[in-house]
Amino acid sequence: MSSATQIRRVDRLMSEEQAGQLLQRSFCGRLATVSEDGSPYCVPLLYVVIGGRLYVHNTIARGHLRANVRHDVRVCFEVDEPGQVFDYGRFECDSSVSYRSVIAFGTMRIVDDRKEKQEFFEALMNKYSIPGRDRPCGFFPKIDRVIVYQMTIERLTGKEQELPGVSQQWPAVDRTASPDAQPPS
Repeated sequence: MSSATQIRRVDRLMSEEQAGQLLQRSFCGRLATVSEDGSPYCVPLLYVVIGGRLYVHNTIARGHLRANVRHDVRVCFEVDEPGQVFDYGRFECDSSVSYRSVIAFGTMRIVDDRKEKQEFFEALMNKYSIPGRDRPCGFFPKIDRVIVYQMTIERLTGKEQELPGVSQQWPAVDRTASPDAQPPS
């Protein structure tokens, strides 16, 4: 596992509890892996967290994700909640966005245990299914045609930038990043 790097913007750091809550409630996340030739691969996936471990699934067909996890079990998983864009200075590039984001670092394994796969699918349907549909619950005929991956989270980091009040945004307050810059005539 890579060592924890120093977070540059400690003023935006979320508590571990807040980061865990955002990870639990987010809708979709992005799983990043590395291939045998060193190429990065990032894929959006639906997911659930069960007992502090993160679970995703994908097709049983061989592809980038499966090959990469077999090559290197180290992964990271990102979720975010984008907010509003706001201006903080007098030039177009003096803009930012309010947000919350979490990155989980850890190791991934393929789940072979059918009972654990069943628990994953039940949790997944609990999180994502549309209420009020008259369909059999807990029955997953495709369970043997998918791969379930379980991520052991070794490190969790979260950052956020809240939307400043109007009185703290430009033009009320000028926080131009290049105050001496002059636009072309």
